Amino acid sequence: MFRIGQSTDIHQLKEGRKMILGGVEIEHEKGPYGHSDADVLVHAIGESILGALALGDLGKHFPDTDDTYKGMDSMNMLKEIYNMMIAKGYVIGNLDALIMIERPKMAPHIATMRANIAQALCCDIEQVSIKATRGEKMGFVGREEGVLAQCICLLQKSENA
Repeated sequence: MFRIGQSTDIHQLKEGRKMILGGVEIEHEKGPYGHSDADVLVHAIGESILGALALGDLGKHFPDTDDTYKGMDSMNMLKEIYNMMIAKGYVIGNLDALIMIERPKMAPHIATMRANIAQALCCDIEQVSIKATRGEKMGFVGREEGVLAQCICLLQKSENA
């Protein structure tokens, strides 16, 4: 049995915030603003898995009204979501994610992001696709006001389920 999930996550970019995407800290003058570390890529990936499992959204499980999650490393969130996925008897088939950001360039960091995500989800790096594109100076992405990530995932029933 297969299940498909998809998600989009958006965060403002603010001066003085760390830029963490896919569990990688990237040198930049701005970073995503949010309750946790605001790793927009990991949020989109995690929420797509939750969606495939019909478990609601990220805010249901990690509410921004709960100080427990303030400043949380989003990779830890993803590991918790992995445990939910395993408990439901599913594993990653594959996921395909897109980061939309004007600057900095993502290409030098994508291999490490893929490795981080694959490790957190206990799957092969070949099951994790991450791409990036720019806003070409148009819209909130092009004006460097925000960053957006999207993900679609395919889950398959575990052979051990």
